[in-house]
Amino acid sequence: MKNVITIDGPSGAGKGTVAKALARELSYKYLDTGALYRAIAWKARQEKISLDNISSVKIMMENTNIKITNDRIMVDDVDVTSDIRTNEIGELSSKISALPVVRKGLFNIQKAICLQGNVVIEGRDTGTTIFPEAENKFFLDASLEERARRRYEELKNQSTDMTIESTMADIRKRDMRDSSRKNSPLKKTADMIQIDSTNMSIKKVVLTIIENLK
Repeated sequence: MKNVITIDGPSGAGKGTVAKALARELSYKYLDTGALYRAIAWKARQEKISLDNISSVKIMMENTNIKITNDRIMVDDVDVTSDIRTNEIGELSSKISALPVVRKGLFNIQKAICLQGNVVIEGRDTGTTIFPEAENKFFLDASLEERARRRYEELKNQSTDMTIESTMADIRKRDMRDSSRKNSPLKKTADMIQIDSTNMSIKKVVLTIIENLK
């Protein structure tokens, strides 16, 4: 599985930016698994579905059509690319991603895209659950402070109540949720190459990945 590169890591580590840049450099496709969960979270909010009602979530999953075309995310033919990038949807997607019925529903979509070949896929379980057989697996991390700073700079214009401190608290809470969930938790495995991007430029991270490709 040399033509699939997985990049896992916590929120704010720079996975999306790095994965996009790497895909461009290699002329690969790019798959953001987090966008799929955000899309489902957006749908759940639109339909006011309680995450405690697993039956309703399952029905929603069975009746939701998600397409990714040229970096645009479509949910039932509605372009939600910008709508899913809010802090609110990010928090909701973290909760909904812990549901087995959601992970199962999105697994086949992710697998099918990657089986087409030449893909950089990033998320929290791409190298452990989606493509554990991939030969090129990376774990991208950064300090909590740096991840909070990056996320704050990305989202500060969306909310006047947002602060570095609140962003750091949100990320810390999300880290705990993502790494402690029973289904496909975020974790670094022995066959992943870990990269600390705290003091690295995007270009340097991409070059480091390329230098370590098998």
